[in-house]
Amino acid sequence: MYALPPRRERRLIWLLALVQFTLIIDFMVMLPLGPQIMGAFHIAPAAFAAAVSAYSWCSGLSGLFAATIMDRFDRRRLLFVTYALFALSNLACASATTYPLLIAARAFAGITGGLVATTVMAIVADVIPAERRGAATGVIMTAFSLASIAGVPVGILIGAHFGWTSTFWLLVVLCVTVACAGASAVPPLRQHLRMRTPVPVAEALPALIRILTYRPHMKAFTLTFIMMFAQMLVIPFISPVLVANHGVSPKHLSWLYMAGGAATFFTSRAVGRLSDRIGHRVVFRTFGALAIVPMLIMTHLPQISYLLILPFFAAFMVISSSRMVPMQAIITLVPAPAERGAFLSANGAMQSLAGGCGTWLGGLMLSTDSAGHILGYGMNGWVSVSLAALALIWIGFVTSSPAQQQAASATPQPVSPEGDENERPPLPAEAATELAS
Repeated sequence: MYALPPRRERRLIWLLALVQFTLIIDFMVMLPLGPQIMGAFHIAPAAFAAAVSAYSWCSGLSGLFAATIMDRFDRRRLLFVTYALFALSNLACASATTYPLLIAARAFAGITGGLVATTVMAIVADVIPAERRGAATGVIMTAFSLASIAGVPVGILIGAHFGWTSTFWLLVVLCVTVACAGASAVPPLRQHLRMRTPVPVAEALPALIRILTYRPHMKAFTLTFIMMFAQMLVIPFISPVLVANHGVSPKHLSWLYMAGGAATFFTSRAVGRLSDRIGHRVVFRTFGALAIVPMLIMTHLPQISYLLILPFFAAFMVISSSRMVPMQAIITLVPAPAERGAFLSANGAMQSLAGGCGTWLGGLMLSTDSAGHILGYGMNGWVSVSLAALALIWIGFVTSSPAQQQAASATPQPVSPEGDENERPPLPAEAATELAS
């Protein structure tokens, strides 16, 4: 575990949030730009879903590859190299003139974006102690709110006035700015390299298989897959359905995402602190149960005024995103420290693969009538809430690995000035309390 001064730790966390901010814009902006992209390339919802899925699938595959190399490199160097490639992928998206080129550009963006996202979470897990990791994860996830408040709405407005490709040109500029401004905030992160000898290249694939098939890891991967699959059955098609079925103009979509982002900006950090205080499982199950009704309403939305859709969409985003903060904190507590980077790479891969599968299947479940209305969205909602309900049960099976519990029990607690009860190291049973709460 690295020990950074509090001020530098805060700078690092907010830099990683900005990196995540650009990643989320890159992925999220495709969704409200869906109507424009479908019109520009004359494609149906299923083809649009394929373009979104290309990002997710390639991000998942790159995550699996990263699991074999993640723990071989200084995390700082890996972060900036992959982030530079991610900026180039946005340049490719902005230059796409045909649907096949768009698919290829989104695949490249998925490969690079998946590597960056996994590196971000590995740095958080390395630098932030477990008792504050929920709050740090909440800060990272405010990137979702910032993207919704500023990034996505601006991207939609720019796309509406200058064409959808202009949004990706803006992302190129943002990536370069964040990289230059944050170069000094990330220290060299090599401590994990001294914890064990790197696995030889010839053994990389067997090592990956061991990570994927280790029982505690498999339980965590299953939780990630279920949650992401459930979400992506619904979320990519919200904007196309609102435009096609409810008459919402593309430019008004920016206000929806802005309202949702503003509502979640403070709640992500508040939920992170709450989960640290009362237990990650309790918070996950609470918001997981609360999310079922809004998900069904969203997928069975009647013809109502845009002024009513606006606050409902904000509440929908708050409840849906609040499930992910405690889940991510739980996931980071599963692996042993020496395998954390590889595990998080594999978990990110599962998340992306699940998102791609959910989006692809969700697109196949939809159809378009002669009037241009999108049909079948309600069934997407029922399948989504069924899987989300399953996750509320499955979370009880996700536990930290024995190696992680042993590492936690071997880490002494800070000694108080009075030399009281904090002088003794925690017992192994106490090391598992955070994940078992």
